[in-house]
Order: sequence, then structure tokens, then C-alpha cells
Amino acid sequence: MMRALWTASTGMQAQQLNVDTISNNLANVNSIAYKKTRVEFKDLLYENLEKETIKDGQGKPVNLQVGHGVKSAATTKFFTTGNLEQTTNPYDLAINGSGFFSVLSSSGEELYTKDGTLKVSVDGENSTLVTSDGYFVQGTNGNIELGANLKDIVIDELGAISVKRTDGGDEWEDLGSINIINFVNPAGLESVGSNFYKRTGASGEAVDTQNDGSGGKVLQGFIESSNVQIVEEMVKLIQAQRAYEINSKSIQTADEMLGMANNLRR
Repeated sequence: MMRALWTASTGMQAQQLNVDTISNNLANVNSIAYKKTRVEFKDLLYENLEKETIKDGQGKPVNLQVGHGVKSAATTKFFTTGNLEQTTNPYDLAINGSGFFSVLSSSGEELYTKDGTLKVSVDGENSTLVTSDGYFVQGTNGNIELGANLKDIVIDELGAISVKRTDGGDEWEDLGSINIINFVNPAGLESVGSNFYKRTGASGEAVDTQNDGSGGKVLQGFIESSNVQIVEEMVKLIQAQRAYEINSKSIQTADEMLGMANNLRR
């Protein structure tokens, strides 16, 4: 009965983490390019009360074991592409594929994101392509400098950037391409908030696709919405709540059994 108390408590702790994860998914249902997360569980060690005893083809063919509950093993992100929503903003970009945008943070650290709601940062006569946090978007030549007198900008499916200037007539100027980065194991990336990810040993090295299309197509005037499915998360939330209730009931039952044993009279 004491074992049941501790076993059920691990179940309650696991379901609490499950509810926390589901709540975070639902909270980010409108976050640009947010990727849903799933908690994975594993059973704990087993106590062998009696081992199998097969000898010369005779004996007990099965073990007598009892488990000690559950543990949280991992949280896995699903990098499936969310819905692509068209906008009228030429600085809204979406990657229809596995690729990431590469940005340089204020501390000089390279981060990666699926969020393509880009902005133009103006410094005197020069302008630079940045994220909403002011991080520099990286291209074939480092920071993407748009220059002065910007009139129009076109970014094709491979990320190539062309601009037209107010003093340049109808001529288009080539400014290189936006870097599109792939990872062997994107689930190994570390989430650092604000829609950014950081490379880890588990994710593998960042692979520059050289804009060959292997990272997906860049869509100008589109944003990628969250891939969270509300109905799916609500069903999971109900399941987690019921599992939490059942585990609490197990603790209550074990406690009642202990109370009965304590109240035995000769």
C-alpha cells in the first residue's frame, strides 16, 4: 500500500507536467510559427517479487513484478508546417518546408526561427532587415543591408532579394539571398523564447542550404501560423485531467486501506 502511494504520486506529477505542456500549446495557438510540444513518458524500475523458474522445460514461465510508477522522459517539438496565411506586407515571409531563418542576436549569438514577420531598421540613410526584436537577419553577405531610398522589394522562392530604389528608375538591384538553414534533427534544438531556437549537440550542425530549395520555398507576403490544433489539445487536456483524477483516487484508496489495517482489532 505504501508502494501504491508513491507510484500514484509519480503519475500525478507526470500528468501535471502534461497539463503544463498542453496549456503552453494552447497559450501559443496564435503565436507566429509556434511548434506544438508533446511530453513523452517512460515507466520506472520494477521490483522482482519472484522470477521465472524454467528448468528442463518445467516451472513458472513468467515473472512476478511490480512497477514503481512513471517518469517524464522528453518533450518533443513537431516541426510540421502550420497554415500559411497571406498578408499584404512584403516583409512577411514564410518557409514552406523544413528550413529556418538565421538571425544574429544583440549579443552576437546565432539563433534560428520560423517566424518571418521581418521589419526594416533605419539608421540614417541606411536600412537593414531585422526581426521584431531588432536581431539582424542573415544573408549570403552577413547582415542584409537594404541601403537608402528603398522603393520596392521582391524576395523569390529561393530567398533571392531584389530591390528597386526611388532614384533608380525601373532597375532592380540584386542584394544576395536570405540564408535558409536546415538541421539533421530539428527536434534537438533548444527553445529560447520569442520564437527563437538555439543549436545544440543533439540538433547537429546548422546546414546552409545555399538556397538550393532543400529547405523549402520562401513565400513573400505570407506568414506561417501555429501548428497547434485546438480540438486535439482539448482532448489531450481532458485525458490528462482524468488520468490525474484516477491517480489521486489510487492514493485515496491506498490511504483507506492503510486506515483499515491500522484499525484492526484482535
